[in-house]
Amino acid sequence: MSDLKSETPAETLDVLGRVCPYPLLLTKKQLEKMGSGTVLKVLTDAPASAEDSIPRYAEKQGYAFQSVKDDANGRWELYIKKS
Repeated sequence: MSDLKSETPAETLDVLGRVCPYPLLLTKKQLEKMGSGTVLKVLTDAPASAEDSIPRYAEKQGYAFQSVKDDANGRWELYIKKS
């Protein structure tokens, strides 16, 4: 898999402070607006979204996915490349 975090995201979605299901719903909505081959960066502090629902959604859609956890701040940067 390519290193998605090294690519410049077309959009950044900040869902910090939001709990399930909102991070997933907002991620889906944003990806629908984006073109094929673009990268979405999602900022979240919801463990269930970062480790379960969003990665599972990306896999189901066939999108490339990469997660970077920032333990110091208790948040994640999720990178999703729309295919």
